Amino acid sequence: MYGRKRKFKAQAGRAGYYRLESPNRPILQGFSDGEFIRLRDEFGREWKGVAEHFDQDLVRLRFRDDQGNPVSGVLDRSGITLRDAKGKTWRGFAD
Repeated sequence: MYGRKRKFKAQAGRAGYYRLESPNRPILQGFSDGEFIRLRDEFGREWKGVAEHFDQDLVRLRFRDDQGNPVSGVLDRSGITLRDAKGKTWRGFAD
């Protein structure tokens, strides 16, 4: 009888498609299943990671490639922002 309006909620564990670009156009894209996310970059390297739910609208993302290089960032209402150890930044979205 009484229904609640659904608010946007970035959820760790949500299955979906991820696409991220850096200013000079390299692309990271891939899929998630549960809390596990797998992305592939423009060089064919695979980045495996997890999503950790921190707040109602904030999810922390952590990735590593096969060589152990880390990339981390956040997913919030405005989208996704990732940064690697060298300072390279990617911005994008999750569907």
